[in-house]
Amino acid sequence: MRAIYLVPAFVVLLVLVLSSVFIVDERKKALVLQFGQVVQVKEDPGLGFKIPLMQDVVLYEDRILGLQTQPIEVTLLSDRRLVVDAFARWRIVNLVEFRQSVGTAGEERARQLLSNILSQAIPEVLGNATQEQVLSQDRAGLMNQILTIAKREGQALGIDVIDVRLTRTDLPEQNLEATFARMRAERDREAADERARGGEAAQRVRAAADRTVVELTSDARRQADVIRGEADAERNGILAEAYGQDPEFFAFIRSLAAYEASLKGANSSIVMQPDSEFFDYLRSDAGRASGASVGPTTPAPAPAAPAVEGAPTNP
Repeated sequence: MRAIYLVPAFVVLLVLVLSSVFIVDERKKALVLQFGQVVQVKEDPGLGFKIPLMQDVVLYEDRILGLQTQPIEVTLLSDRRLVVDAFARWRIVNLVEFRQSVGTAGEERARQLLSNILSQAIPEVLGNATQEQVLSQDRAGLMNQILTIAKREGQALGIDVIDVRLTRTDLPEQNLEATFARMRAERDREAADERARGGEAAQRVRAAADRTVVELTSDARRQADVIRGEADAERNGILAEAYGQDPEFFAFIRSLAAYEASLKGANSSIVMQPDSEFFDYLRSDAGRASGASVGPTTPAPAPAAPAVEGAPTNP
């Protein structure tokens, strides 16, 4: 009969012993609650004890946690608007204050509260900065200011904000198209300036080439005129020398050249007097000088002159 009672008693005792022992992992922290009130804080890993049925154990993360905020639209000091994302790393450092701040919601509620803190700190800091500061090396100083505010506010929640980083700083969607249009207009203006400078340079090159052509052409014409003048002078000198040596022969050659030039072609016609000096060498190879040497009683027979249209003929 004793065995019948001992076995259940042993089972009940074993259950009570097991329910009074809890294990805390090295990645966790524990609070022992009695009727909702904190009676024990267990931060070191290992075994812990509690009163069965009266006390409960709540575990919390002892590791560094991360938080990615929602996009926050801020207005900078230069009235430019930016959409900013932030990433924060935080850790629970005071379990009692953390329990009092978040209640039974735990870490999820802590994330919401920390996100609200960052949503207020980021516009507060960036609202006193310019776009150049946000997009330059001064950005690290701005993040440190946000971190300082988040640390101060996080102490009331029993957490320590370790780091805050701005992960994205973009223009709002409604401003992107206007910004792209302004960038395109600026690039078009730069391209137009480049084309204008290129056209100006090309015009200068063409003008220099045209001036060079005019100068070379003018110099070539001048040299050609000089050469022609020298040639004409030399020719006239030769002709004058030849005329001085035998004027009669020179006159005869000039007359033959004139006959050839005037009587060229099948339909050539000349209207003039038959006794014109132009026909002297057609009447006699000696011209007027030969005709003058023959006396009037014995006139030299004149060669038959070619028929000249419109001129009277001798009987």
